[in-house]
Amino acid sequence: MGPDDKNYLIKIDAALLDTIKKSFGSDGMPMPFVKEIFLMSCNIAGTSYRDDIAEISGALSCDEILVFRREPQNEHDDLAIAIFDSKGRKIGYVPRQRNEVLARLMDAGKLVFGKMLSKSELDKWIKIDIKVFMKDF
Repeated sequence: MGPDDKNYLIKIDAALLDTIKKSFGSDGMPMPFVKEIFLMSCNIAGTSYRDDIAEISGALSCDEILVFRREPQNEHDDLAIAIFDSKGRKIGYVPRQRNEVLARLMDAGKLVFGKMLSKSELDKWIKIDIKVFMKDF
């Protein structure tokens, strides 16, 4: 299994998740004086291509931390950014029309991540809305 397999898993670094989680209080709001920069809201693209999206979606909850990973070798988009849940399961992608600036930030070494806002089922499509943040160290 690898980046070309649409159903692959990655190992999520526990220290990375801990760094991201410390930025938010128990109410889900960013902590004061933490350098979390809100960048945008969007939905996750490509969820309809996931065979196991219903299972993954069922395990996701509001305020779930989402890990972003660049896929510069992606055959469809060299600015692709894959989105994973905290267990390392691939959910989908940042929409192509919204990924250029995020990809450039990530390529420059910035930590860009997401937080789930909501999910809803529309016919056979599971719509997952997220907020995208950058952590400034």
